[in-house]
Amino acid sequence: MDKRPIAIFDSGLGGLTAVGALLDLVPNENLVYFGDTGRVPYGTRSRRTIRRFAAQAARFLMGFDPKALIVACGTASTAAMGSFDCGVPLVGVVEPSVKKAASVTRNKQVGLIATPASVRTGAYSACMRAADPDVTLTERDGRLLVPLVEAGRVNPGDRVTGLLIEEYCAPFREAGIDTLILGCTHYPLLSGYFAAALPGVTLINAGQTAAAALSGLIKPSGLEQPGSLRFFVSDDAEGFSEQAVLFLNRTIGAEFVDLEEVLV
Repeated sequence: MDKRPIAIFDSGLGGLTAVGALLDLVPNENLVYFGDTGRVPYGTRSRRTIRRFAAQAARFLMGFDPKALIVACGTASTAAMGSFDCGVPLVGVVEPSVKKAASVTRNKQVGLIATPASVRTGAYSACMRAADPDVTLTERDGRLLVPLVEAGRVNPGDRVTGLLIEEYCAPFREAGIDTLILGCTHYPLLSGYFAAALPGVTLINAGQTAAAALSGLIKPSGLEQPGSLRFFVSDDAEGFSEQAVLFLNRTIGAEFVDLEEVLV
């Protein structure tokens, strides 16, 4: 039996969408999660800083001897993948979500909404060219959405959230997309707003596609009971635990970790 955990990393709460997908796909696996809540958001930071943060997160998680690592952060996936070697299967959110979008689009018009850093790297457009060069990718950065999600502004009927997503979706309507990649793992909590703004458009959940990709790469734990769950954050463990209910529909307990102390 391979009881080693699957490790998941995100800048904050968004990676819990990948955790939720893993709980459905591989419920008997042990999971360990790190949310860098003390330094969220990553999306407006420089590539150099994002790479440093991601490497530190990976180093912390490798201390649990995981059998695989999901970089469940769109920004880190575009800016830091390949900048560190963890020695285990490593899956980000870019390639799985792009491949999924390319496979389901009917009119070859795909949209991407992601953080400014993710759009700036060009990683999604390069990956789409490799997956299907006939697809036109319309990109838009949603720089204000992560703070809204982290603030809990995700419930139906929130006027500010609704107006903002309407504005962000205008270029997608003009382009006539039939598929939209939610390129930040925070964004699936706003799926209802995107669906209302873009009727009939297929939404691609980056966290779900990454979890599905990883589940096919790992050796099953062999456990007959649900696996263990551990959550670590770099700030406000209590607040993280309260907000996690929105993502997982269950109560969790998070532990604070000071990376400067544990990575000396």
